[in-house]
Amino acid sequence: MEAVYRPEQWHDLFVMIGSAAGALVGLLFIVVSLHFDKISAQDDINTRVTMEGARYNTLHLLTVLLEAGAVLAPQPPWLLGAELIALNLFGLRLPLTIIYRYANRHITISHRGGFPVVLIATVIATYLTGAAGGAAVLWQAQWALYPVALACLIMIVRSVLTAWMLIFGISHSQAAKS
Repeated sequence: MEAVYRPEQWHDLFVMIGSAAGALVGLLFIVVSLHFDKISAQDDINTRVTMEGARYNTLHLLTVLLEAGAVLAPQPPWLLGAELIALNLFGLRLPLTIIYRYANRHITISHRGGFPVVLIATVIATYLTGAAGGAAVLWQAQWALYPVALACLIMIVRSVLTAWMLIFGISHSQAAKS
């Protein structure tokens, strides 16, 4: 087997990744719409964190959708690599914004409460992995799309888990007030 960069072999996986991300964006929109009254009923900092979390979750999934589209689009590797790096570095601003705004505040968006360090660290590591994959695509490394696919899949799983945390965090917060 020769060591050659072959993006066409990744077609089906990225079709699945893009389809899953698109479907989850729609579902997240529906869930937030259905539970908007519960979210807006919170009268503390958790309202803002929950709304931003839902919005950022949607943006993470849209980033995955755009990455899948970029991988599937017929284009030279240097352009794909540049797009993947740009998308991931642009997405990296989201967890950094959360850190900047809420690191020193008491938030209780999950049943455990506190600042979601593991969640934020996972998102940061995922975006950095995607950017590294983009750099590998620039050099047409044989393994270049592995970190890109891994980052996309982790982001999908992380987004689903975050959505659950936000919804159950709202329920826990309301139960504590009762």
